[in-house]
Amino acid sequence: MRKEHDFLGELEVPDNVYYGVQTLRAIENFHITGQTIDHDFVQSMAKVKKAAAIANIATGRLNKKTGNALIAAADEIIAGKMLDQFPVDPIQGGAGTSINMNVNEVIVNRALEIIGEQKGRYDIISPNNDANMAQSTNDSFPTGIKVCISHKSKKLIKALNYLADELDKKAEEYKDILKMGRTHLQDAVPISLGQEMGSYASAVRRGIKRIENSVSSVHTINMGATAVGTGLNAEPEYIKMVAKTLSEVTGENFTTADNLIDTTNNTDGFADVSSAMKVTALVLIKMANDFRLMASGPRCGLNELKLPARQPGSSIMPGKVNPVIAEVLDQTCYQVIANDLAISLGVENGQFELNVMEPIMAFNLFNSMNYLTNAVNTFVDKLLIDLQPNIKQCTTWLDNSVGIITALLPHIGYENSAMLAKEAYATGKPVREIVLKKGLLPEEKLNHILSPEQMTHPGIAQ
Repeated sequence: MRKEHDFLGELEVPDNVYYGVQTLRAIENFHITGQTIDHDFVQSMAKVKKAAAIANIATGRLNKKTGNALIAAADEIIAGKMLDQFPVDPIQGGAGTSINMNVNEVIVNRALEIIGEQKGRYDIISPNNDANMAQSTNDSFPTGIKVCISHKSKKLIKALNYLADELDKKAEEYKDILKMGRTHLQDAVPISLGQEMGSYASAVRRGIKRIENSVSSVHTINMGATAVGTGLNAEPEYIKMVAKTLSEVTGENFTTADNLIDTTNNTDGFADVSSAMKVTALVLIKMANDFRLMASGPRCGLNELKLPARQPGSSIMPGKVNPVIAEVLDQTCYQVIANDLAISLGVENGQFELNVMEPIMAFNLFNSMNYLTNAVNTFVDKLLIDLQPNIKQCTTWLDNSVGIITALLPHIGYENSAMLAKEAYATGKPVREIVLKKGLLPEEKLNHILSPEQMTHPGIAQ
């Protein structure tokens, strides 16, 4: 054990850990989720600390020996080392101070080892004076959130593009499969199964653009704002430089906000990102539910799609297979929507020069991104790729529907069309059979009018 102290007093810290006294206090105080800090977020915070150290060396405020040791320690975390040294609960009071100090302490204690000193020798390298130089939790923590959002958004967008691409493949594969379209859950007019798949792809791509646009706003940061946005204790040269060094560290383009006070006390950019995910989740719910409905039955439902069987569906009904992959996408999207409410409440609850609710925003933003990425990949891998159309059933429903009469209207007139509908409903006979029996149209022209190409595109069959 080693003894460390802060202004509240002294605590014993296990000598084999890299965190210190302020992390220990957070461990004692916050038992909320049973989880620890998201590893992507830890690595994002390490990138922020590295960028700050580089900028502080450049201004001459941080000596090179100390600064280079801090950079080397941060690099190890960025590379995936010491991630078990961040035990703080992600939901916490203090506007993220516990997470910020956990990162500072780990970086400093590893830096001390790098220069040949013992952990805890904060008189040589300090978590507050050196790792946190020209910073406050109030600028480094939200900047770390933004770096992490940018990182995770790439994984999410990749997953959504994967989904859209596979839907486009199905659109091409199913372009000639005619089926009954439905409005109000009632038979409408025909549509191709490929057109339905293409519409889902279009909606998903719109979601991708929505998320990309929202994430672009989080590349404006408040590093150098320090406590309330006034830049107290941060040199002007550092403020000008730190966004550039962060861009170099991350490989992305981060810029310093024009108004640091605004960017320190307002967190509406996080609401933008969350809202974009929520709206995309709504689109995904609609799509997943359409798949469930089209696969319903199979014998007593629509049975137009054959979903791959992934597991037995019942503990009591032999042979039952449920659409579990579509269901799990639905449930994931529900959680994203719930997370959005927590983020919204956090965003509106900032007071004066700081929003202290950033930990709940970060926790739910990261969870939404992780969950949605995983669920979308699962939907593609476990359902969409092996999806099969039931062409026979699609044709059966189409032949039995009176919806196709709409296509005949320009050719036989409204009165004849109404008569056809009435007789088809009364007798249960297919519309095609009644048309031919009554001699309303020759068979060749009828086949042309009711062909997939004519039934599913604008215009009147000639």
